[in-house]
Formats: sequence, C-alpha cells, structure tokens
Amino acid sequence: MKRKPNSPQLPVLEAVEAAREKKAEHIVVLELKEVAGFTDYFLICSGASSRQIQAISDEIERRLARHGLRPAHIEGYNHAEWVLMDYLDFVVHVFSEQSRLFYDLERLWKTARRMPLGAES
Repeated sequence: MKRKPNSPQLPVLEAVEAAREKKAEHIVVLELKEVAGFTDYFLICSGASSRQIQAISDEIERRLARHGLRPAHIEGYNHAEWVLMDYLDFVVHVFSEQSRLFYDLERLWKTARRMPLGAES
C-alpha cells in the first residue's frame, strides 16, 4: 500500500465499522503520527473468544479488500489471542481480553492521541 497524505484515516474508520459489525469490544484508535515513525494509527479492539477474534479479523480484511487494501502481514490468526494485521499506514490489533490486559498497548502508547469514535465503541 502506497502512502498518501491523510489517506489512512478513511481505511481505519472502515476497519472500525467492520469490527463493530462483528461486535468487537473496547474499540480504540490511537493516532501515532507524532510519536512513532513506523505507522500512523493503531486500531485496538477485543473479542470474547478465539472464534470471535478470527471473525473480527476476517471482516476487517474483507471490508478493506473491497477498497483494494490488503495487509502486508498478518500474525497470530491461528492462535487467536492477539491477531496483528499490518496495513503499513495503520496496524490492527484484535486481542482476547486477557492478552489485551497483559500487553496493554494503550499504556505503552499513552502519549498518542485517541481518535474520537463515538459512543458505540
């Protein structure tokens, strides 16, 4: 995926909608442009079971593929405790609740600005 100015925000919001559709919990988008050089956004969300985590990941991948976006790399899909989908301009993290608490990316990236998503998250 080629970088375009301000372009990652729309795919990130599409990924948020896909996660919501599959009932992801505690959806957060961190804007990392000012604090990290490797990506612009983290989308972080949780699923209640490995099956739901895979369903959330599948839906995000399906919805973004409709717009011509494919992840450069996916990790953790089979184990489904933490699925990482790297779209270069943004990274999707779909966690089990236990793994999310353990890795606590929101704390690690606490200087990043949170993108407002509305009450549904």
